[in-house]
Amino acid sequence: MKPNQNFLDKLRNDVLIFDGAMGTMIYQRGVFVNVCYDDLSLTQPQMILGIHKEYVDAGADVIETNTFGANRIKLAAYGLAERVTDMNRAAVRLAREAAGSNVYVAASVGPCFAPEQKPSGQQMADMELAFDEQLAILAAEGIDLVVLETFSDLAQLQVAARLARKHHLTVLASYMLDPQAGEGKDPFELDVARRLQADPNVDIVGLNCGRGPADLLGSVRTVVGATTKPVVVMPNAGGPSEVGGRMLYLNSPEYFTEYCKRYVEIGVRGVGGCCGTTPAHIRMAARAIRTMSGVKQFIDVTTAPVPEVGGKAVAPVVMVPFAEKSPFAAKLASGAQVTSVELLPPQSGAGLKGFIEKCKICEEAGIDAINLPDGPRASARMSVMATAFSMMQTVKIEPIPHYCCRDRNLIAMQSDLLGGYALGLKTFLFITGDPPKLGNYPDATGVFDLDAIGLTQLASNLNHGFDAGGQSIGKPTAMVIGVGANPVSVEMDREILRFYGKIDAGAEYAITQPVFDVEALLRFLERANKHASPIPIIIGIYPLLSFKNAEFMHNHVPGVSVPESILTRMSKRVDKEDAIKEGIEIAREIRQQIGASVAGFQVSAPLGRVNTALSVLAP
Repeated sequence: MKPNQNFLDKLRNDVLIFDGAMGTMIYQRGVFVNVCYDDLSLTQPQMILGIHKEYVDAGADVIETNTFGANRIKLAAYGLAERVTDMNRAAVRLAREAAGSNVYVAASVGPCFAPEQKPSGQQMADMELAFDEQLAILAAEGIDLVVLETFSDLAQLQVAARLARKHHLTVLASYMLDPQAGEGKDPFELDVARRLQADPNVDIVGLNCGRGPADLLGSVRTVVGATTKPVVVMPNAGGPSEVGGRMLYLNSPEYFTEYCKRYVEIGVRGVGGCCGTTPAHIRMAARAIRTMSGVKQFIDVTTAPVPEVGGKAVAPVVMVPFAEKSPFAAKLASGAQVTSVELLPPQSGAGLKGFIEKCKICEEAGIDAINLPDGPRASARMSVMATAFSMMQTVKIEPIPHYCCRDRNLIAMQSDLLGGYALGLKTFLFITGDPPKLGNYPDATGVFDLDAIGLTQLASNLNHGFDAGGQSIGKPTAMVIGVGANPVSVEMDREILRFYGKIDAGAEYAITQPVFDVEALLRFLERANKHASPIPIIIGIYPLLSFKNAEFMHNHVPGVSVPESILTRMSKRVDKEDAIKEGIEIAREIRQQIGASVAGFQVSAPLGRVNTALSVLAP
């Protein structure tokens, strides 16, 4: 049975996960490369069915049939040209069996001729007949779309697209860029994108194979900017890169996933994998991307009718004014700039004493608050709630626990917020959180019942005296609701829409990711403050410790971008202490450039170095 939603409508509304490599999985099962892989749908159907099921179990929304080379020209090399009909039919039926009713089936169709071949006029005519025959068979089997993939010859690709349209198929035309050209340097990528944009036979534009995730990133930006059609990207798992003088093959699921997330931020509507990718790559990417692609909705009691209890309407609640909720909120409301230092909670109770000592140093320096990240990069540390409560017993400086959606379901989140507020915690920062696969416990399961917008709405509900289901909780809470923001998002329109969504859900202040690009920040602030009810925005600043630290922040910390000019400055500081001083100086320059245009500054204490953070905040 086909899914009941039109594929193109689904792709425009949701980011879809395509499967990974078929050939890689077949080879891993011990099948030599001199075998016709397309024929395995007939000779070893359980193997092909099993591979499809692994991708479905991994979270793929779309799986591709084992028909990449199942055309008469390719099969003739194996003496199997007369089996073209049986192969294609069997491949579609195996994919459909694995897909069930909730996964789309895409027919994979590859080029008839290799990239180095230059087909003659007669060969082009034979190619048209071969494509027409294969596409007719696939269309008759009721596929959801056809993926014309790994074409490096645009003429062949457009011929295949025209014939696919003849058979009334939804067409994804996917092009393979020159593997040697490097990121964003292929002279044909813009021309290809524009020609596929203008081709009436192409519904979806794609890039696949040829390059690994990083090398494809610049080209993805180019293609997304050149077409209004949905874009699907399926890179190889990865290729060789020089790291510290060594050539390393970066092809892990984590590496693949980080770039898939970047593709989605740019505006890509579908991601999957090509050569070298496996269900492990797709599983991690699927989990990560689904946390990015929209808000899980639940009741907004702030606009719902007043509920009744025992047949009587509940009395209207009295909201606590923002300035009266906490000292931090009072200072924000006054218009004075606030200061905070971000400290990681200790790894266990044994480190609590040292952590408290650092908080005392910040308190004595006149800092307003300590920010407590909640499992950053999916690490496990002491609970932010317990850490914040311990602070309240020993120091006067205000704790601001971050609270992420990754680890708890809706019920647990609501219970935690009510419990934390009852213990005296007033100010929070709500974030979605990194997927578990990126951290120290990759087999842990992410929950993500809500994202940051949904969690903000939940806290707003509690501040209005109702829980997530619209039931009265008696006296309302008075939590100060903070949210995150990313001023250097590569898809700024989406970031602004989400930021506005957070304000509409009840956000009262925001803290940005660490900022290194001041011009990008100012552009973000200009747009962010155009909301009808703008909120105070506190700027995150991170004093770099070394060139390697700067590279790590740029390449591996989501939402952070370090400009080339800063990387160059840090690269010149070989001595450890000189590098730290340079990092502090850069951070102070950033703070001075931003000036009084923001509500305050949150400075990270890298590796727990509070004096480094305080040096940035010093007058």
